[in-house]
Amino acid sequence: MDVFLGEWGNLLLRWAHMIVGIGWIGTSFYFIALDYSLNQKERKSPGVFGTAWQVHGGGFYHVEKFTVAPPHLPPHLHWFKWEAYLTWVTGFGLLIIQYYFHASAYLIDPAVMDLLPWQAIFFSIVSLLVGWVLYDGICRLWGDRTVPLALSVFLLIMLASWFYTNVFSGRGAFIHVGAFIGTIMAFNVFMVIIPGQRKMVAQMLNGEEPEAKYGKVAKQRSLHNNYLTLPVLLMMVSPHYPFLSAHPHAWMVVALILITGGMFRHILNRIDMGEPWEKYGWAAPVTAFALLCAIFVTAPSKTADSGPPVSDAEVLALSAKHCVSCHARRPTHESFKEPPKNVTLETLADLKRFNQLIMMQTVRNKAMPLGNQTNMTDDERAQLGRWLSAH
Repeated sequence: MDVFLGEWGNLLLRWAHMIVGIGWIGTSFYFIALDYSLNQKERKSPGVFGTAWQVHGGGFYHVEKFTVAPPHLPPHLHWFKWEAYLTWVTGFGLLIIQYYFHASAYLIDPAVMDLLPWQAIFFSIVSLLVGWVLYDGICRLWGDRTVPLALSVFLLIMLASWFYTNVFSGRGAFIHVGAFIGTIMAFNVFMVIIPGQRKMVAQMLNGEEPEAKYGKVAKQRSLHNNYLTLPVLLMMVSPHYPFLSAHPHAWMVVALILITGGMFRHILNRIDMGEPWEKYGWAAPVTAFALLCAIFVTAPSKTADSGPPVSDAEVLALSAKHCVSCHARRPTHESFKEPPKNVTLETLADLKRFNQLIMMQTVRNKAMPLGNQTNMTDDERAQLGRWLSAH
């Protein structure tokens, strides 16, 4: 019953994470598109930077954006912050439930670094906080110099990716790259955007002219979040696709994902701005090339068929040693009370039924056993691969 309730807790937290995440991403996409679609030529009210006419759901909307702030605060001001806060809180909750409580299975791979669970958790928490401090320092250093700032942030994420892939399991590394970027995005809202907006409101309430610098910095951080959204989404679903982290230099796959997602987001933003294709069309081949490179480097290598044939008894022994603690009708692994994805590997019929799945997850991607807790060797993977190829 405790495991059952724990699974429901995991499901509800994941559901909540999706709900608030969709809300946050939706507002990010909407407001960036709104900014880019503002008409500065239309006759405007005093202090208005631009306007936009929009239609949705059978209604017409007329939106005005002030250059700095309106002359007077309205009685009701809508803040867009809780979507970001709750996305991070629910995401970190999932990190605790899935990766901290089961660190040995999901976070640690002794072949990468032989850590104790508390050490892995320590590296996780500290790296997320240090990442924010470094990112914030980079932003303050470069200010509004876009190119060096973008390159510095890219290199920071690459450094984090290299660190994670040399400390955690492949699955744990990729989810932490996503958490690293997600923390930067959420802290942008919590530590920079909202405090700046509060200062502007306070200045207006005191009868002062609000300082434009707060809005300028908030817009910059909001734009950063917008460009990081697509890469972080892929990182968050990466545990379902272990071929992403199977490459020996998985940080390179992260780089390609960042380029693909960031460039595609750039194309969409330029479209919203209404720019002619010749001004941003260069980003399309860059996006396609980066994506093709990612597909190429993650392609499974051909398994070696050379070697003595593997008997049915030998492959059952391999399965019993490395697989059935989880993939049995009654698992003995502490993290499971039923076989993951209903995959059982106790009999020859089971192994034949899930042949391609085993080949992909265990032989080629080396994603299984989880965290390689049973210390499956490359020779054993090769033996398993020869038996699967023969059947």
